[in-house]
Amino acid sequence: MTRWLFDLGNTRLKMAPLTADGEPGKVVAIAHGEGDFAAAIEAALPRDGDIAYLASVASAQTTAALQEALSQRFARTAVARTAAHFAGLRIAYAKPDKLGVDRFLALLAAHARGGAWLVAGVGTALTIDLLDGEGAHRGGRIAPSPALMREALHQRARQLPEVGGDYAEFADDTEAALASGCEGAAVALIERSLAKAAEALGAAPGLLLHGGGADALAAHLPQAQIASHLVLRGLAQWAHRSGGE
Repeated sequence: MTRWLFDLGNTRLKMAPLTADGEPGKVVAIAHGEGDFAAAIEAALPRDGDIAYLASVASAQTTAALQEALSQRFARTAVARTAAHFAGLRIAYAKPDKLGVDRFLALLAAHARGGAWLVAGVGTALTIDLLDGEGAHRGGRIAPSPALMREALHQRARQLPEVGGDYAEFADDTEAALASGCEGAAVALIERSLAKAAEALGAAPGLLLHGGGADALAAHLPQAQIASHLVLRGLAQWAHRSGGE
C-alpha cells in the first residue's frame, strides 16, 4: 500500500511517504508562495498512490489546489482535523476546531514520546503549547516568528533589512541588532513559558523545538531538543490511530 503524508503550512508544503514502521520517510519541502506550485507538486508526487493523509493550515484556495492534485494521484485523501480527545491527548480549547491542526498534530507527536513537554513551533508564527505528562494540553501562545518580525519591520521601514546579521547580546550594527532583537524576543517568550510551565506542573517540562526556524533559536536554548518534522510525525500517528488506513 502506497501512503503519503502532506503537511501544508502557511508558506511550505512538506510531504513524505509513510513507511511500513509508521514513520515519515524522506521529506520533500516545496514553497507555495512563489513559482508554479501545481507543477512542483505534480513533479514530486508518486504516480499512483493509495491514501494521502493531509493536514493543512493554508488558505482554502491553496488547500483546494493540493487536494485536486492529490485526487489525480491517490485513490483516497484523508484530511486530519483537530479533535478534543484523541489517542490519550486532551485539547484545552473549548472549541477544538479553533486550534490549528498543525499544533494538534505536534502535540500528538509529543504525547507519543511520553512525559510533559513545552512544544514550540517556529515557522511563520511562533506557537507554544504546554502538554502535561497525562496527555492534557494546558493551552499555549501564538506570536510572530523572528522571520515574520523581520518581514513586518521591513514592510513598514524599508531601510531595515529583512535578512542578515548575527545574534549578539548588544549588537554594534543594524543587521545584528535586528537579528538579536527578533530572535531574542522569541527566546524570551519561550523561556518565560518554560518558567510558568514549571510553576503549573511542579517540575520543568522538556522543550521541543520544531519548524524551519528551530535551529536558530536552539542555539540560545541549550535545554531544547530539535524535533524534526514533528507535524508530519503527528500526522503519521493520526493516520495509524484514526482507522483511516
